[in-house]
Amino acid sequence: MRILVVNVNTTEAMTEAIADTARSVASADTEIAGLTPEFGAESVEGNFESYLAAVAVMQRVTTYPEPYDAVIQAGYGEHGREGLQELLDVPVVDITEAAASTAMYLGYKYSVVTTLDRTVPLIEDRLKLAGLDARCASVRASGLTVLELDQDRAATTRGIVDQAENAVCSDRAEVICLGCGGMAGLDEEITAKTGVPVVDGVAAAVTVAESLVRLGLHTSKTRTYRQPRPKTIRGWPFER
Repeated sequence: MRILVVNVNTTEAMTEAIADTARSVASADTEIAGLTPEFGAESVEGNFESYLAAVAVMQRVTTYPEPYDAVIQAGYGEHGREGLQELLDVPVVDITEAAASTAMYLGYKYSVVTTLDRTVPLIEDRLKLAGLDARCASVRASGLTVLELDQDRAATTRGIVDQAENAVCSDRAEVICLGCGGMAGLDEEITAKTGVPVVDGVAAAVTVAESLVRLGLHTSKTRTYRQPRPKTIRGWPFER
């Protein structure tokens, strides 16, 4: 089985970290291919960058030359999953939805700890669109930028752990979701501090994708995610 794990930004180091996390939980017979978009922003922290990333991810996936069995969109709260589902027959898993749905098996209410406050509405909208918002206690921002996650690990850990503690104590969250692909590896520290389970979206998405492939399931093409109708599209950066 081969799963494409696609970073939504153009920072190669983050792609490598995300792919490493995916490989750490993947089954022995699963190959993880980490992909970086060929264009876009170095980090995705708002609507403009997210919509740009949606096109870049679709371009990167549809030009991948080898066969694959599933795709993971590794951006928290990002746009574009539905477009990929129209273009592809294989399962497409978004890490936001994978983390939240996994968290609901582990506790009644979950909270998301993310990066900048401006990303909170994007995550809230994605959870609402997916029907996962009813059991979301809160979405909290650590105040860190995406790129800062790799620069000062001690400060990163403090900021995220503090917000996780606030979510558990003030918002009554019973599970914490890491709200950025770049937060991989912080789960043990947060669990030690808060005593609650912590779900990493990339890890959760890998297990979901593997399950869908092993069950022989594919994206439905009956209605919502049918292939786009043939038409002339001017200036589109890739052919389908």
